[in-house]
Amino acid sequence: MPKPPKGARLGSGPAHERLMLAGLAAALFREERIRTTETKARRLRPVAEKLITTAKEGTIASRRRALAVVEDRDIIHKLFSDIAPRFADRNGGYTRIIKLAPRKGDAAPMVLIEIVEGAAPETKPAEEERRRRLLRRRGRGGRSQEEAEVTAEEKATPATTTPDPEPVEESATEGGVADEEESVVDE
Repeated sequence: MPKPPKGARLGSGPAHERLMLAGLAAALFREERIRTTETKARRLRPVAEKLITTAKEGTIASRRRALAVVEDRDIIHKLFSDIAPRFADRNGGYTRIIKLAPRKGDAAPMVLIEIVEGAAPETKPAEEERRRRLLRRRGRGGRSQEEAEVTAEEKATPATTTPDPEPVEESATEGGVADEEESVVDE
């Protein structure tokens, strides 16, 4: 963790601050963007960037160092397997802070801290299927215009081609003796 600044801390003490930053880092890695106050985001940025740099090493020792900060194994697995490989060619600047409107209750300055898109994360087939189901449920179809045109054409024209017959494997026979399968005649 980076050296804490002099003066008042974010919470009631250093232990609380470490736990709060670890929780914010876990939320950032899980969601890849979080909305928080400007002060917390500025304190979170060095912690998150050091964790990503540590994850880029990919060793067991670096995984243990990351687990010392964020104790959730699922988050650490995502950090090492999904997030760190995206930044293999990048030497820092993994996060971005975007200012938002002040919070309503106390007018605290709010920001959005997010992980910069390195290489675009690949969508998993299950996530894509889930998104399609949700769109279909809402009545938006869930398919692109091209896919809808192709399925409409398939429905309009019946299939006239027959499937190719399966190739028959020839087995080698020894001494002219045929296998049982070859000796059976189709009737």
